[in-house]
Amino acid sequence: MNNSFCPVSFSFSGKFLPPVYILVFFIGLVANGWGLRSLLKNWKKLGNISIFVLNLGISDVLYLLTVPFLVVYYLMRSRWIFGQTFCKITRFCFNLNLYGSIGFLTCISVYRYLAIVHPMRAMGRITFTHSVIISVTTWLLVGIQCLPDMFYTTKH
Repeated sequence: MNNSFCPVSFSFSGKFLPPVYILVFFIGLVANGWGLRSLLKNWKKLGNISIFVLNLGISDVLYLLTVPFLVVYYLMRSRWIFGQTFCKITRFCFNLNLYGSIGFLTCISVYRYLAIVHPMRAMGRITFTHSVIISVTTWLLVGIQCLPDMFYTTKH
């Protein structure tokens, strides 16, 4: 077995990631803002699936609010200046977005599957209340899954 050293250029991440994150931040805010505004404007026409799309958008915006702090982190040569608590909150929001997005995309996929493959059985059975309960359950499960990061992840 060959044990070799694989150096990582931190100057690359310090130069490359901040502009990428800034671009992601602005495009993400505009796109999610436009999408959420459009969703809320056409709320009555969209049906129960709009609950899942709304939660997906909220999940994305929650992550986008942490991106400026990551830009500062990389501009400061991977030095976190916002304190340990806020570091944990930022990581929690990242994981909440990651797993929340997966959860809500799964909800949308299952909802569409039922509507296409079993239209007669599913019609009228998934109500607005069901969509809200499923969304709250998804947030709770994802939050519980991400909670250990708040207590155990520390690097000095």
